[in-house]
Amino acid sequence: MDASTETRLANDRIMPAGPQTPVPPPSTVDGKPAAPLPATRGWLSRINQRRWQNFKANRRGYWSLWIFLFLFIISLFAEFIANDKPFYVRFDGKSYFPGLITYSETTFGGDFETAADYRDPFLQKLIADKNGFMVWPPIHFSYDTHNLELPVPAPSKPTWLLTQKECEPILKRKGLKSCSDLEYNWLGTDDQGRDVFARLLYGFRLSVVFGLTLTFFSTIIGVGAGAIQGYFGGWTDLLFQRFIEIWTAVPSLYLLLIVSSVFPPGFFVLLGVLLLYSWLSLVGLVRAEFLRGRNFEYIQAARALGVSNPVIMFRHLLPNAMVATMTYLPFIVSTSVMTLTALDFLGFGLPPGSPSLGELLSQGKANIQAPWLGFTGFFTVALMLSLLIFIGEAARDAFDPRKTFQ
Repeated sequence: MDASTETRLANDRIMPAGPQTPVPPPSTVDGKPAAPLPATRGWLSRINQRRWQNFKANRRGYWSLWIFLFLFIISLFAEFIANDKPFYVRFDGKSYFPGLITYSETTFGGDFETAADYRDPFLQKLIADKNGFMVWPPIHFSYDTHNLELPVPAPSKPTWLLTQKECEPILKRKGLKSCSDLEYNWLGTDDQGRDVFARLLYGFRLSVVFGLTLTFFSTIIGVGAGAIQGYFGGWTDLLFQRFIEIWTAVPSLYLLLIVSSVFPPGFFVLLGVLLLYSWLSLVGLVRAEFLRGRNFEYIQAARALGVSNPVIMFRHLLPNAMVATMTYLPFIVSTSVMTLTALDFLGFGLPPGSPSLGELLSQGKANIQAPWLGFTGFFTVALMLSLLIFIGEAARDAFDPRKTFQ
């Protein structure tokens, strides 16, 4: 028997001849081959690329994210969209940028050292007499600008809804022909003659910044507290839990009223008071993740190797806990925005005059004859909260392990 015959017989003993049943690949889900993870490209790992794909698969949440980002980025440049100061002024052969630098009236030939009022016809005439000109933003009103030349008493309806008869007195006084020649209040004015669109734009930015800031600090405190409770357990966990039970029994609205009576209301005062309670929403979730993960074999191996507790907590356990935490963040942002809106509506929020969606809703309730106030505030808040909830649902799908690894 030659060598080739012996080799063939040996192979037959290892794998018998005839049709073979295919062996399924080791990576399967319910008998079906799992889709391979995409190759690592850029700064995202393979698993994060799969999560991003799952996020994009939720089309409603994916487009909600882009719409929300677009609106927020637009609101960040609110001073260049709605402002009572021009972008650029050319006067006496020199260039001025009032949107960035404050100039006095004497700079343009006026009599007073106070800040220049570029809406004043007297100042506009001084600039025009020197062959100058001004480049204005699309809306000539800031959130606190009072329009003193309204055709009808405030709250005034949107300019495009005014009739020629309603505009006639102001047209004669200013020498204009039709309502379209007036400065437009696209969404009307409130009961103090302030442009609703400008207040809406600034209020949207303020609400989102407040919600993001509160969520950021709440996450840091809540994750840290939950990590300490879950990792150390024992008396540390017991005492922390009793403290949380006592603290949550204190009514937050009463505390807010007490603080408001001592300190003047403001953005940071309100942020600090709400932060006292908002961090509690994440403690239970992070605590449970750390309680579950501290007994894993790789954690016990790290302890045996002498790795310090902070390194184990924040390098090995925290990434696992953050997977569940990330799905809650959009909902925490929406809750923070809604809390600020509710407090402003009740009069316990930001100082009077601040651009606030809640204050706009309050004016809509007080001025039933001006429906544009209530409808504008309602639809803006509803749109913002809907977008945040849709983003949260998509984030939940993205971090769902059943979808990430199938």
